[in-house]
Amino acid sequence: MDPEPNLTTILNLPTPGGGGCPPVGIQLEGLILPPMLSIDVILGLLGNIVALWIFCFRIKAWNTNNLFLFNLVIADFLALASLPLRIDALLRGYWVFGDGICRINLFLMFSNRTASIAFMTVVAVYRYFKVVHPHHCFNRMTKRRVVLVTVLLWLVVISPRVPMLAFNHIKGSGNTTQCFFFTSYKEASSAIIILVAVHRVLTVLEFILPMILLLFCSIQIYSFLKQHQTMGKPHKLRKAMRMCAVIVVVFMVCFLPTTVTTVGVWVIRSYRPWDCSSFYTFTQLTIVSLGLNFLNSALDPVVYVFSSSTFRKALLAATPRALLCRKDGDQNSASMSTTQSTNQQEMRFMREAASDP
Repeated sequence: MDPEPNLTTILNLPTPGGGGCPPVGIQLEGLILPPMLSIDVILGLLGNIVALWIFCFRIKAWNTNNLFLFNLVIADFLALASLPLRIDALLRGYWVFGDGICRINLFLMFSNRTASIAFMTVVAVYRYFKVVHPHHCFNRMTKRRVVLVTVLLWLVVISPRVPMLAFNHIKGSGNTTQCFFFTSYKEASSAIIILVAVHRVLTVLEFILPMILLLFCSIQIYSFLKQHQTMGKPHKLRKAMRMCAVIVVVFMVCFLPTTVTTVGVWVIRSYRPWDCSSFYTFTQLTIVSLGLNFLNSALDPVVYVFSSSTFRKALLAATPRALLCRKDGDQNSASMSTTQSTNQQEMRFMREAASDP
């Protein structure tokens, strides 16, 4: 009889074999993950529905940067479509949606991580060329070429995950049914073992390589800022630097924990199978990292605001005027008498300041 499903099975972690560690005797996934993932879904839907509305109905002239950001919105909706089923399975304690939905669910969950990383990296690289190499041909790509680049990126993102759709990931029966990769190396087929090994390698590489690019772009832009502080338009350079900083922070918060815990479990399982205490510690940390991994869907709208002046202006224009008036009134409460023309000038000043971080 299969053991009761636990974090090891849900999070695709092998049960320690040679070291004789007993099964992971924790059920925290049912307590911690549902509220964390629910927050990710609620905030992600609110932010990305607004972003989708802005992109589709408020932005008339699309540029290269906005096309890349729009694909980041699509990547976020992949995760948001998959998380409610995962939350339901965690609350029930078992999977009720069948084999086909299980395959699609895992495919969407893992594809979202790769797609989000890919398009955030492309946005940062595009900003790097725009600031440091303004005359580079990369900045003069036609919309058709941008579409080709995005299609190529999606193929690179999806291709390694397609094999997930070819295997049955349902384990157990009745009230013990779960949707996951495998329970242990002894029970898994050689094809599943290879699939999971590829997944782990991708989890590490798709963090390290983009992280190197993001740091390179940020350092180069910072160096450029230091050399051109007196050229008359420092606000545009500061805007580019803030955008890179926001992307790096979101990237680190959302994806570094998953990478660290993946490497930790992998190392302990491979080289210290007797170290049950370390294995349990990293297993519990994996619970938290999974929730943070999908937090990117909620934080990406912040990236849109800092990465696109067009998006910021459209968002500001769509903001109810009463909110802007209240901010203006709070900011100028010390002035007891102002004319209508002065108020209008202050309003314009506020809009210009908000559109230029």
